[in-house]
Amino acid sequence: MRISVTAKPRAHAMSVVKIDDTRYVVAVKEPPIDGRANTAIEIALADYFHVAPSRVCIVFGHTSRQKVIEIIGV
Repeated sequence: MRISVTAKPRAHAMSVVKIDDTRYVVAVKEPPIDGRANTAIEIALADYFHVAPSRVCIVFGHTSRQKVIEIIGV
């Protein structure tokens, strides 16, 4: 399953908000430095979809707030 994610790094709290079937907003506390926010987004989505973090992969948008993420096994 592929979803579009709007990333919000340096948020006050971690959250995953579903906009529609394929669009989500993910807020994480980590800053966008050295890929820490991307890792936190993958972990947050893995928790949300109840899959292992290794099953969540950023396909496009590693350096952008708009990301395309593939989740295997959902």
